Amino acid sequence: MRWRVGRIFVAAVGTMLTVAGCAQTVDGNAQRALAGVPDPDRNYGYVDDRCGLLSDDTIRVTLAAENISRPYSGAVCQYVLFRGEQTIDLTFSWFATGSLDRERSLAAERGAEVTELVVERHPAFTARRDVTGAACSATAAAGSGVLSWWVQMRDESGGNPCVDAEKLLSATLQSDL
Repeated sequence: MRWRVGRIFVAAVGTMLTVAGCAQTVDGNAQRALAGVPDPDRNYGYVDDRCGLLSDDTIRVTLAAENISRPYSGAVCQYVLFRGEQTIDLTFSWFATGSLDRERSLAAERGAEVTELVVERHPAFTARRDVTGAACSATAAAGSGVLSWWVQMRDESGGNPCVDAEKLLSATLQSDL
């Protein structure tokens, strides 16, 4: 008897078993498969006085800020944080029927430096654009659409706001209600 399993051949004769196989070397780096958005039915909107499922205090702690205020909440939430002498503007948005490709195209059209990444198993990207201060958004496919955190260091040209935007995006994707 012979069975073929992939490239391995097995031959059984009486009580004796013979196994033969072959190997092949493949170039490249191993990567986890992305089977689409891991949470297609999840809602990341404004719920129970939380934007993106995060409380104001969670946002403050995540970015190591001393103070936080939220001047606007709704379809888009805006925050002002104070970290030492630094003033940081934040904006959270979740578009229930949005598309990651559309958001990426818009960021590129506006002259942003787009970097592809994966955050908490979600396809994502950052978009860095320093016009009125160091600014970056981190955007991911989530639920039925896309969510995004925009971080801008007010009146600063240095620093890396993408780190803070990614932290908020990760915290949002990990959050539970």
